[in-house]
Amino acid sequence: MSKKQKIEVPAHLYHTTNKYLRRQISRREFLARTAAAGLSLPALGALLAACVQATPETVEVEKIVTVEVEKEVEKIVTVEVEKEAAPTSSMLVAETVAREKYAGETLNVTWESGLQAQGPLNFSSPEWEKRTGVKVNLIELGVGTEMFSKQLTEHIAGTGAFDVLQVWPMWNADYVFSGVVEPIDDFIEQYMNPVDMEDYTDLYRGMGAFEGKNYGLFDDGDTIILYYRKDLFEEHSDEFADRFGYPLAPPANWKEFDEIAMFFTEKFAPDLYGAGFPRTFGWNSWPWLIHFKAIGGRLFDPDTMEPLINGPEGVKAVAEMTASLQWMPPGIQQLGATETLFEFIDGRYVFTWGWPPWGRWAAGYGTQTEQLAWVPPSQVAGKTGYAMWPGDLSHHAAGFSLAVSADSPRKELAYLYIQWMTSPEISLQRVMLPYALRDPYRITHFESTLYRQLWADADDYLDTLLEAGEKSSLDIFMPGGQEYHDALDRAASAAFGGTDPQEAMDTAANEFAEINERLGVERQKQAYANYLTMKGAYPPATLADAPSNLELYE
Repeated sequence: MSKKQKIEVPAHLYHTTNKYLRRQISRREFLARTAAAGLSLPALGALLAACVQATPETVEVEKIVTVEVEKEVEKIVTVEVEKEAAPTSSMLVAETVAREKYAGETLNVTWESGLQAQGPLNFSSPEWEKRTGVKVNLIELGVGTEMFSKQLTEHIAGTGAFDVLQVWPMWNADYVFSGVVEPIDDFIEQYMNPVDMEDYTDLYRGMGAFEGKNYGLFDDGDTIILYYRKDLFEEHSDEFADRFGYPLAPPANWKEFDEIAMFFTEKFAPDLYGAGFPRTFGWNSWPWLIHFKAIGGRLFDPDTMEPLINGPEGVKAVAEMTASLQWMPPGIQQLGATETLFEFIDGRYVFTWGWPPWGRWAAGYGTQTEQLAWVPPSQVAGKTGYAMWPGDLSHHAAGFSLAVSADSPRKELAYLYIQWMTSPEISLQRVMLPYALRDPYRITHFESTLYRQLWADADDYLDTLLEAGEKSSLDIFMPGGQEYHDALDRAASAAFGGTDPQEAMDTAANEFAEINERLGVERQKQAYANYLTMKGAYPPATLADAPSNLELYE
């Protein structure tokens, strides 16, 4: 006779097993974790079977799961789950509850106008309505400051016009202090599979939070990286190494960057320039922050909120940016990101920087669609490499979280919608849309076999984006964040036009101080203290003692 034995399994091992079944971890990692917990083979088999048996209706997750296994035989004969406690699909939970409770209702959802809106208009909104019976009224707003202001003014007016909001992480503190967004931790606990939070990278997991509370679910991995001509690197590697004494590879510091840009500009200009970065107003604060943080700069004194951007690190950052201009085409100070993208994919630059869509479009992916008819045919498909910035850093520039409006009369439904939109299953489809402007942010996005097959270099692309998300600097996540960024942009533009770098940064520091005074120094201190707790606020100062391009021109 066989004898049954009850085995208690901690919930975290249940979650691990669920991740393995969903291919979120490898077989080797799964076996290592379960072996470390001392599970026998029969218990392991029972655990796998119990997870497979989980149904979409399961919402609550118990702390302990009990399974029964046959003790006297080597194979499992019967498996009984005492409590149905397996994690379930957040997507299925959201659409099931929405369908059963809210079919026939309409959600008012804000979205950035233009290409950003094509995803919900053509894919996610029709799919959500088909599955739930809930309609989506997509309200297209402008870009950046216009969207920020419109969502804030609707809250102040108390109209209740919006249910779901688009939020740049930079706006979190402003919106929390103003009461624009609803805390969602209770909804997360009630409806979300905890595994789905683990599926965010460390950087992105905290993007919707402020002071330990979640006010949104992150939805857009907007890291900016370098794109470069790997074919030209290969073709000219020997000549470059003979001249400069080191291999031609993505630059480790800004001295190497300028030497590479110099090499190609001197050799090929005006047909080809060593670099082409967007340098008109609106595009300079992000590169400045990368330079600044990589050499150890700090924005404020945390005790007094005195701006520190006009110290040696801030002045050096803008001086380095200015020095590199000589290897870029004439008139680069008038070009924005779209113009430099077009020049890069036309084969006119060796280096540019941009968001993840730049890499897809350079490869030619999606550019045959109606939505991307404005993107010129790529002359660099199969020739584009992906790299971190000098200092082995990246920067997360803008991006979006999805949030529930504090004024919505349909808060639960609004939450279910954003859980569904950001679920692993739906979000993967959204970031793979050919015309998508939502970019990978979940671990399962970066590891997706389907995504990695979209073009020949997609493996390298996704690996670089994942690394960028682990080594990224952050925007200034504080009230007035956009104003701080604008002040930095003005300082860089002034320096590019001939203003002394120290004078340019002194002006920006005075603007920072004025912003602090107007918004309240104590409130800004509180927000900055929260910023300092975030991964990416200050990455390692990898270039603090590294060679600078300024050494080339002394």
